[in-house]
Amino acid sequence: DIGDQHAVFQPSHGSAPDIAGKGIANPIATILSVALMLDWLGHPKTRCGAALIRSAVETVLANPDNRTRDLGGQMTTSQMGDAVLRTLEVASS
Repeated sequence: DIGDQHAVFQPSHGSAPDIAGKGIANPIATILSVALMLDWLGHPKTRCGAALIRSAVETVLANPDNRTRDLGGQMTTSQMGDAVLRTLEVASS
């Protein structure tokens, strides 16, 4: 979905209507799609943001307690997103 002047960034999974609204989806692919978009934009500041996002995801996933159900854990979608956000906040301060 990437061209020379336009691009679409999204995780490559379906809408998963069977789990919609249950808070059990893993948000990591969506979060990393943002990093891909920031890299594609190509500005040094957006590339820095992309690196911060990837690093935050790696940091969160380095702790085996940080897992959504699909990864064998108990975190909700919001809890995983919040964990990445908290890590980003610490990294950018």
